[in-house]
Amino acid sequence: MEVQVSAGPTTRGALRHVLGHLLTPLLMCIGMGLAYLGAFHAPEPHDLRVDIVGTGPQVQVLAQTLHDKGAGALDVRTVPDRPTATTALREQSSSGAYLPGAPGHTPELLVASAASDTSAMAVEKVFTEVAATQGRPLKVTDVVPVAPGDPTGQGVFFLLVALSIGSYASVAVIGGAGAVLPMRLRALLAAGTSLVVSLIGTVFAGPLFHLVDHGLAGVWALSWLYCAGILLTGVGLHTFLKRWTTLGVMVLFVMLNFTSSGGIYRPELQPGFFGSLHAFWNGAGFVEGVRSHVYFDGHALGRNVLVLALWLLAGAVLTAVAGLTESRGRRRAVAPAAAPAQAEEAQAKKELEEELEEAVGV
Repeated sequence: MEVQVSAGPTTRGALRHVLGHLLTPLLMCIGMGLAYLGAFHAPEPHDLRVDIVGTGPQVQVLAQTLHDKGAGALDVRTVPDRPTATTALREQSSSGAYLPGAPGHTPELLVASAASDTSAMAVEKVFTEVAATQGRPLKVTDVVPVAPGDPTGQGVFFLLVALSIGSYASVAVIGGAGAVLPMRLRALLAAGTSLVVSLIGTVFAGPLFHLVDHGLAGVWALSWLYCAGILLTGVGLHTFLKRWTTLGVMVLFVMLNFTSSGGIYRPELQPGFFGSLHAFWNGAGFVEGVRSHVYFDGHALGRNVLVLALWLLAGAVLTAVAGLTESRGRRRAVAPAAAPAQAEEAQAKKELEEELEEAVGV
């Protein structure tokens, strides 16, 4: 007599298993949509600092008119002369400076495209209209241009993307495949991986694509700080999040990170939430740090290095806490029987494979 085994329960279990794992990409879809569309879909200036160069009643009237007409879009101030306006641009405290010019002379707009090409374009659009009302063409002078190899000024942002993917994808491997290793060794692997990823990024930035034309050693140092912070944070989180680690690091280092970095739009062109993140998120620290180092003679570089260092410190602390948590868990564990141990090992292997598949897919 043949005994037939129903495949129903197995099919239902497999379906529940698949549906459970589909939750991760669906949450990624929702998160990426909210983050990217929320940050980038409708850039509008707010409190965008611009200067009107000159003195006298006409300059004051023009500044006040633009300020009132902008209804919060522009923060218009007056500065006495061109050197003062240029200094403000080089210190990234202004996005543009308009010189009305004497009667019969061409008005001029000073910008610093290295600070943000999109901000420079927004300022140019405003003052092109101002010059047109005066019946004169506008001359645009870029006082801090970008490197020839990065004509859009967004190469640093895409370098950030490459470094981030290399870092957070490595988290799944170190945290998953290396789960049997002591936390101290995993932390060393994270530090070593961050060095390799940062060197790859430096090759991209310099010899391969010429995104920067000088200061490559500083770009590498900032890249290493950034990558090490991500890897240590991710390895530490893996102890607590397990298979949700990929989603967790994507929220931290993609959804909130890329959108607040200032690589595409600076805070003055974004909604307030992402603009506020720009002040302390690690992606912004990297992007603004590279810009400061390469184009602005290190102005405000210390602050951006501090941001990256604090993220690295937070990652180191989280990794240490995770190591202590694992140690306590092992001490409390009771040695299981051989069969349960084999089952547990098989389940752990299965979860690892699924986690790595999710990470690679992302």
